[in-house]
Amino acid sequence: MTKRDVVFPPARQALYARNRYSPAIRSNGFLFVSGQVGSREDGSPEPDLEAQVRLAFENLDAILRAAGCTFDDVVDVTVFLVDPESTFEAVWNVVADYWGEAPHPTLTGIGVTWLYGFRFEIKVIAKLPEGAADRAAG
Repeated sequence: MTKRDVVFPPARQALYARNRYSPAIRSNGFLFVSGQVGSREDGSPEPDLEAQVRLAFENLDAILRAAGCTFDDVVDVTVFLVDPESTFEAVWNVVADYWGEAPHPTLTGIGVTWLYGFRFEIKVIAKLPEGAADRAAG
């Protein structure tokens, strides 16, 4: 097996090491990003839902930037929502601030009952810009 090409955002390596997963992996021209939540620097949940969603997007943005990507490079999104019936509108008000104009990435939304104390999680696949994979390997 080849060694995984892991992408770490600045200043959060200890959090990922403690929880035993990689924030993102570059593979075959794509960036596969683990689910991001609205965690504070110590890993605890942000209690306010809209602030939690914004923080999840900021955590995601830090990983994308570390790989040389932006939200424009995202091609596929999966979101997990606790109690989507009551949280969807608040979440979607925040999403618009990050996605920008159409065309938007594909999206799968999943209602869940538990997210380790969080109410929102987002995971994405992004297409690495030309040369980004080469820069990572070199």
